[in-house]
Order: sequence, then C-alpha cells, then structure tokens
Amino acid sequence: MRHPTSANQIGETASEAVLHSAQLSVTANVTPWITAYAELLYDPEQSFGTGTITAVGRNQMQLRKGYVMFGDLEESPYYAAIGKMEAPFGLMDTVSPFTASTVWHAFGGLAWGALAGYSKDGLNIALEAVQGGSQFRSLATSVEGTNVPSRLNNFVADANYTFDLGGPGRDLMAGASYVHGSAYCHGFPVVHFNPCVDDNPAYAVYSQLHYDRWTANAEFAKTLEEWPGTFNPTPPLNQFAASKVTSWGVGGRYAAEIGGQEVHLSSEFSTYIAGPKGSPWRRQDQWVFGLAAFPVSHVKLFSELVLVEGYVPLNFLSGGNLGPGVSWSDADARTTVLLLGANVAF
Repeated sequence: MRHPTSANQIGETASEAVLHSAQLSVTANVTPWITAYAELLYDPEQSFGTGTITAVGRNQMQLRKGYVMFGDLEESPYYAAIGKMEAPFGLMDTVSPFTASTVWHAFGGLAWGALAGYSKDGLNIALEAVQGGSQFRSLATSVEGTNVPSRLNNFVADANYTFDLGGPGRDLMAGASYVHGSAYCHGFPVVHFNPCVDDNPAYAVYSQLHYDRWTANAEFAKTLEEWPGTFNPTPPLNQFAASKVTSWGVGGRYAAEIGGQEVHLSSEFSTYIAGPKGSPWRRQDQWVFGLAAFPVSHVKLFSELVLVEGYVPLNFLSGGNLGPGVSWSDADARTTVLLLGANVAF
C-alpha cells in the first residue's frame, strides 16, 4: 500500500519517526432510531495534499466519515443511512496489525451516498446509491461526460451470511458484492479524479473464519471490463493490451497468550494485477508478517515486516507523465519495510 515519491522519500533507503495518523470519532444516539456519526482524521503520511509530510497542505484535519443512521436493530432488522461513508463492497479487512491489504488499496470505497440495509440471524444485506463523478476513494461514474458528482448514478450491493460452527468464537462469514462504477474507468494517461471514458463495474467474493484463537480472511475482486488507461498507444509499450484489474488476498492470525498477555501472530499475502504478462504494470505483490501485543485492552504495540514485489502506482501506471513509451511502473522493483509502532485509543 505504500508508494514512495520524491516528496516523501529520497534515495533507495529511508527512515521515519512519525505520527502516521490521529482520529477522533463521535457517535451520538440522539433517539433510539436516529444515530449520528462523525470521524475527524489527521493523516500527513497518506494525505493528498502537496509537498512533503511537513507541508501545511498535508497537515490538515478532514472529516473522513460522517453520516446519520436511521434504525433500531432491537426493534427492526431494517436500517438506512445517508452521508459520507465506506462503500459496502468486499471484506476490506486485514489480519495484519497495521498495514492494509492490497485489496483495500485497490477497491476500498469511500463516497457520498444513501444506504439501506437488513441485518438479522446472520444475514446482512446492504444497498447503497452512490453519488456519481469521482468519489473520495475507488468509485467513479461519468455524469454527462464529466467527473462532477451531481447525480446519484452509481450503486453498490453487498450480501453476506455468517454460519455458526458450533460454539462461541466459531463462525464462518461468506459474502459477495457488486459495484456499478469502480475507479478503473479512465483513459490513457491515467489520472484519477479525471472524467471516466466509460463505467467499469466490479465484483468481489470474500470470507472470514473465526475458530477459537484463529482468524482467517480470503478475498477476491475484479473489474468486469478492461481498464482503458492500461493501454499505452506509444511504442514499444503498445504491445501490451488493455487489461482488467484484479486484486486478491489471503491471511491468517493466531491469538496466543504469552506470560498472561495476549499476543497476535499474523501473515498475509495480497496482490494487485493491472496488466498482461510482461508489462511493467503487470502486478504488485505484498507480504506482511506481523506481531502485536496488548499490554492493556486499548493499547496495541506492534511490529511488521512488509515485503513488496513490483511497483504499480495508480496514477500514470502505464505511462504518460514521462517520455513517450515510458512507464514508471516497474515489475522488478523490490521494497522492504521494517515497522515498529503503537496504536493507542481512549
């Protein structure tokens, strides 16, 4: 999920001692049937602002999510919400203590929308009408040939069911999702938040297993159509045809008890595939090996070893910002990250 740029890292090695992010969330249950939620986020390491991580533009607070929800599951299995929220597409979860799955990086949606849902006896169904144009993350449809989000012309559907495997802490959840307009709709050269050439739907299937101290995730997502921008018409890169976008991941975590303390051991693999074999933007693979300890319930101390093979940034992945017939994607790139951190909540 980490894409080095000259604004963040210089040279072949880098070291950082930083505050990755800070979040403040407020939930207000104003009546039994109406709940408001707002989440403020400070994230200079992943901000879209210009400059380095010390630039003022990358050190701003934002309302990451905010919505009003209607419903009381103790009285009715039906509920609804409107506002800025995560799209109900795929699992988008990870067993790692910090690093997100590549599937989330590729398909995890955040958008304005209106959602209706059903939740009862292990069955969960969610339908969301999503604002068109280019949304905050991973969702885009054309609005009369523009990226202006002035019409509810995108939608997401998700359904999952949780099976009881006999006893507390033992269950298996399986589900599937569909989105009418994924973010993989731009022509060459690829610049996200530009208008789409045509809408590109995608689907996902996923599962999550809990069995005593074990947790396992599996997820697969793919577009239905080729991403037009993955074809570079300039020789010699014009030998590579446009490709559909695929991302999948698997991972497992074991919750051990060492010296009376809960310790999580995890391993996860996830990949992003955006081009045919031989293309510089063919794929980016990510391995994460994690260790997390919980000295108290609201403090997580963790370490990760992250191994990434391939370098496929979404913007200009097939070229267009360098010389003709050149892409800054690199199938032979290798990145190794050793991470130590703390997650503290109150």
